[in-house]
Amino acid sequence: MSNVNDTYFDGLYKEVWRSMIPDQLTIKEVAFILNYFKLSPGQRVLDIMCGFGRHSIALSREGLQVTAVDNLGDYITEIEDTARRETLPLKAIKADIIPYQPEGMFDMVICMGNSLNFFSPSEMKILFETMSRHLKTGGKMLINTWTIAEIAFRQFVDKSESTVDGTVFSTRSEYLLYPSRIETETSMVSAEGVTEKKLAIDYIVSINELDQLLEEHGFSVTEIFSVPGKKKFTLGDPRAYVIAERL
Repeated sequence: MSNVNDTYFDGLYKEVWRSMIPDQLTIKEVAFILNYFKLSPGQRVLDIMCGFGRHSIALSREGLQVTAVDNLGDYITEIEDTARRETLPLKAIKADIIPYQPEGMFDMVICMGNSLNFFSPSEMKILFETMSRHLKTGGKMLINTWTIAEIAFRQFVDKSESTVDGTVFSTRSEYLLYPSRIETETSMVSAEGVTEKKLAIDYIVSINELDQLLEEHGFSVTEIFSVPGKKKFTLGDPRAYVIAERL
């Protein structure tokens, strides 16, 4: 798959991913989380697949007690450095998400940036069971996705190419069934000719399937937005924000 160590492009790969998410979007999402769910300083929020902590850091700056969990050590180190420097009520944990067991009970769980779709439906069941045990009755879950079936069917692109800092990124995607998923292979070629390939899988579930999975584990879907707090989701919108309540 590669003629170099897999870490060669990691820094650039992460920066490309980071650049795909405008700062203004994060600001709007955080404002929505604070205002829509009426969160107060001291309440506990669990951020699953937190990435580089764009929500965790912002929420902890508002006085929320945040636990941020991701499987990538570089992200966790970055969050820890920020939390230490700013003395934030933020705990960052490096862990495999599916077997991870949180400590205590939370007022809210968030899973943003399409992270839920990294997991197969059977893994989602395990994740929702864990969240159900650690979310207070009446607590809320917010899931942000852009590869549920109602989006993926209309937005699917099988090829793309771009150049970043002299490195050419070429992607080829396949929409596969049983289980439904999009497999994307990204080829990276540096200006010096160094090459590497990465494979990503996004599992596809419909809104109905996601609703059933959540219901099985004590949740009720209460709302779905395409623009948080402003526009309800309609077929083909580019992203969805699914809100569920722990019954």
